Amino acid sequence: MRKNTLPISDLLDRLETFHGAQEPSWPVEPYEFIVWWHCGYPASDAACGKGWQKLNQEVGIGPDELLRVSQAKIISALRPGGMFPELRAQRLKEVALRVKNEFAGDLRAALNGPISTARKKLKMFPGIADPGADRILLFGNLSPIAAVPSNCVHVLLRIQNGPERESYSVNYRMAQQLIAAEVPEEFDARTRAYLLLKRHGQEVCKSSKPKCEACPVSGRCAFFAGNRRAKGNNSRGKKAG
Repeated sequence: MRKNTLPISDLLDRLETFHGAQEPSWPVEPYEFIVWWHCGYPASDAACGKGWQKLNQEVGIGPDELLRVSQAKIISALRPGGMFPELRAQRLKEVALRVKNEFAGDLRAALNGPISTARKKLKMFPGIADPGADRILLFGNLSPIAAVPSNCVHVLLRIQNGPERESYSVNYRMAQQLIAAEVPEEFDARTRAYLLLKRHGQEVCKSSKPKCEACPVSGRCAFFAGNRRAKGNNSRGKKAG
């Protein structure tokens, strides 16, 4: 661990002071989240929210409602959410059919039990990999797992360790380990960590062109310190030449 590493509790406090307290903008029920996830593409809170609102208004989100209406009607409702509404409508039909036939219409009940089994069941659904499964289990109050925002796995690694690795799976696992080691294994604590890291990664610590000058923790960030040293070395090298 870096000598100047900021304890994650202090890091989260600073991020919350900067961004404010965060709340999920997506449905937290497991089945509803999977439906919401397919309401937009590329998937984002804004895109999924648009498709989700229209789907609720024009079709409904329950398995019986999605199976009862034509695919064309679902496609129409999903268009505000972005690209490939046809494919997303097909996937929603698949989701609804699986929940109805394999889980008796109650996905939450089917996820009770060992976490490894619950993960396998969730990953049977289209578009759900490990990060999505962890997110569902955490926000659905099924397991206080150390979930990491799928498009912001770099945030905690940069602050604590420096540049992230090339492998996404390695980065995700390392970020999980950092959270598991320092954030209490409680739903409130770990959902708070998830939401703050997600907000910071989307607005400040972006995967490309991070806004380090606006970051409230840049003074204790290994990534920022490394970039600053590199710039200093380059500057001295040019002068020496």
